Amino acid sequence: MSHADGFREFAASRAGHLFRSACLLTSGDIHLAEDLVQETLGRMYTVWGASRVENPAAYAQSVLVRSFLTYRRRRSATERPLGELPEGVSWSGDDADLRLALLDALAQLAPKDRAVVVLRYWEDRSIEETAQAMSASPAAVRTRSVRALAKLREQLGGTYFEFAPS
Repeated sequence: MSHADGFREFAASRAGHLFRSACLLTSGDIHLAEDLVQETLGRMYTVWGASRVENPAAYAQSVLVRSFLTYRRRRSATERPLGELPEGVSWSGDDADLRLALLDALAQLAPKDRAVVVLRYWEDRSIEETAQAMSASPAAVRTRSVRALAKLREQLGGTYFEFAPS
């Protein structure tokens, strides 16, 4: 298998997963999520043949999170994320209200807090993997996780119990 074929196969298998993570990180900004995935895959291509990355999927996720955090740091002061999902975005399933409430609560978190929540609880990563992806210490990830979850509980308030299964 050639270098390009190997990368094409990797990109095709991971693009959907990366896009879902990017949508969570960007609070539903589909266009920014697409840009972040494109940037991630571009960076992955540059290192694809140069060195053997032990776990390309984990490395791609790290690149995605770092790209998101870099974007948030350099974002213009005049740009503001939307408070609502764009037209045409819909959720399937019975838990649409829960998903929307959680997306709203996630959008209120600081970018690093959001990244920790997405990596730890959506991606089901360990503290060490999350710390590596964010270039942070495990202690910082633990502290940020506790604080981010507390903020989510505070934001969801009593509404969380409306959605909890009985």
